[in-house]
Amino acid sequence: MKEFDQLMEIMKKVRENCPWDKRQTHKTLMQYLIEEAYEVVESIEQNEDDNLKEELGDLLIQIIFHSIIAEEREKFNINDVITTVSEKLIRRHPHVFDNLSVSGEEEVLHNWEKIKLNEGKTSVLQGVPKSLPALLKATGIQTKASRVGFDWDNYKDVLKKVNEELKELKEATESNNKDKIEEEIGDLLFSIVNISRFLHVNPEDALRKTINKFIKRFTIIEQEINKQGKKLQDVSLEEMDKIWEKSKDLIF
Repeated sequence: MKEFDQLMEIMKKVRENCPWDKRQTHKTLMQYLIEEAYEVVESIEQNEDDNLKEELGDLLIQIIFHSIIAEEREKFNINDVITTVSEKLIRRHPHVFDNLSVSGEEEVLHNWEKIKLNEGKTSVLQGVPKSLPALLKATGIQTKASRVGFDWDNYKDVLKKVNEELKELKEATESNNKDKIEEEIGDLLFSIVNISRFLHVNPEDALRKTINKFIKRFTIIEQEINKQGKKLQDVSLEEMDKIWEKSKDLIF
């Protein structure tokens, strides 16, 4: 495509002539790759198409940048990246590009894991990045295990497990054993991720929305206290709670 070729030329020129871009490596760019991915997610959550278009472009720049650096190292180039992912898409979709018949989405996902094992993977859990945020990583691991049949029968059984883990956490707090408390909190969070998955809710998204809601409501507390000519440290918890309860009518 003409537009893509033009973008490649622009990026290569920037790489060659900009002092900042010249000194970038795969490692120095990692944080920007993550940031751009999250900005794409934020645009999707806010349902802002124009912003999504821009943020997808910023994410694309990161992919191109890494490809240019790899090309300089004589390892691969952007064409190799495109060819590799195209071959992978065809190979992992035999129900689309071959004559394989599937009954539905569940069988597609099951076949996907089988194909990945045939590609040389030694475990179905491979492919979940180690650097993922813990909630996303837990979701990914549980999902992969479920695709090969290692899963609960229904959400009610998972809910029982959540209550069981909560009980064990309470017992751990009574023992005042910090290591045991940490372990039980981890088990509880893992079981909550499981119930989220069964109810088709992404726990990372759910927690992020709750965090945003908390920020908005707490900001109202700060604004109200400021109007009263006071500072947070001079206000009692009871006063803040009253404003917090009122903020619930404004921020859902």
